[in-house]
Amino acid sequence: MRNWCLCQICTCGRHHCPHGTTRIYENSGVFFPTTEYLEKYPMYDNVLPTQSLKPKQEIRACRGKMEGITTFKSDYRPYEIVKQPRHVPEEYKPKQEKIDLGTTYKQDFNSYKVQPVAIVRPLERQQVKKGKLDMVPTYKDDYRAWDLHKSELYKPEQTYQLPTVKFGNSTTFQDDFVPQEIKPRQSGQSFKPSSVVKRSTAPFNGITSHRLDYIPHQLELKFERPKEVYKPTEQRFEDLTTHRYDFQGLIGETAKICRPVHTRVTQNARFEGSTEFRECFQPWEIPPPEVKKVPEYVPPTGSMLLNSTSHLDYVPYQANRILPIRPVSHRRSNNFPFQGKSTMKEDFPAWENCRQGVIKKQQIPNPSGKFDGLSTFRSHYVPHKLIPTESCKPLNIAFKSSVPFDDVTMYSIEYTPKIQEICKASYPSPPGYIFENTNSQGHKFFRKITPAVKAF
Repeated sequence: MRNWCLCQICTCGRHHCPHGTTRIYENSGVFFPTTEYLEKYPMYDNVLPTQSLKPKQEIRACRGKMEGITTFKSDYRPYEIVKQPRHVPEEYKPKQEKIDLGTTYKQDFNSYKVQPVAIVRPLERQQVKKGKLDMVPTYKDDYRAWDLHKSELYKPEQTYQLPTVKFGNSTTFQDDFVPQEIKPRQSGQSFKPSSVVKRSTAPFNGITSHRLDYIPHQLELKFERPKEVYKPTEQRFEDLTTHRYDFQGLIGETAKICRPVHTRVTQNARFEGSTEFRECFQPWEIPPPEVKKVPEYVPPTGSMLLNSTSHLDYVPYQANRILPIRPVSHRRSNNFPFQGKSTMKEDFPAWENCRQGVIKKQQIPNPSGKFDGLSTFRSHYVPHKLIPTESCKPLNIAFKSSVPFDDVTMYSIEYTPKIQEICKASYPSPPGYIFENTNSQGHKFFRKITPAVKAF
């Protein structure tokens, strides 16, 4: 007889065999869960999903009269406001006893007589000049003058000799350049285009595609909506706020200042302007510094040698001036006088510049007649009758039809209601099946019960 697994008995697809056993319980025939969760939390029956509590999107028209009661008005309970007692500070009373101004410094400090400190500065010794000092320094004694000879020049001799034959080679510019004859431009000949606008003799063709294709249509009258008349409410406006209701101005006195009077402590003794620094450090007489005499400048005797090594070693050479290698000019010499005319001078001659006179404003004479007050706008303006344009917006009225509404759909025609069956695998032991065993992979196998057939 065929055995059915729990996965095969399930018809909703939510129930499966628990894969949690191992090879140890293969032939035991008893299911041993391997986790604490399966031991403490058994499986429950099939639980249907919770229904949605979202309200349906339906328009609820207001049928009853609107009440002006809010949650604040219904829940709020007025209480009696009791004024809190105010703390009255005690009146300040100054003490009549005298203040003891003595300090530990005045008690412990003993004044001593201070004498000026003796000077530790050494006395200044002045050098006395008795005679001329005739001594030889160590530099003059150790240094000896040596006989220096003039060193010979290492300048190489010039072996270059100037050529005697004339240089007769031509350059690439002389070979390639071909002199051209310059033709003078004719006087008065200008290539500047004329600034005169050329006008067409043909008539102007003002026909456009808009004028050809445009068809004027008569405009319909604009629908004018009647103005709604404002209707004020008959109820009285309540302008009483919670601040005005709860707050009541109370007359009170200003608070008194509890700060004591500031009395400055002064001494009657006269201030002595002497300090310890002034007593210890007194000005001392300082002798003026000695000025060192600078010896007078004595120019050296004899004449100054202005010769240098360049003047002495330089040997002048006779050299000819190098001629330029410029090509020979083939310009023709004309005896005609120079014409200093140009197109600029001919087209733009000089004008006589006269100084502009003072521009005086013309005084407008005062009007003699009466002011009409008629402007050009008033005189030329022609009033036209305004034709209001009708609104093409459709009316906001629901369309009503006498034909009954056809609510037949394909879903309502083809839908066949089915009975919702409960999955057999949701029960601890499926009805119509008997538990057989559990294999090593964790699958539960059940045997189907066959009804007994009665023999005739």
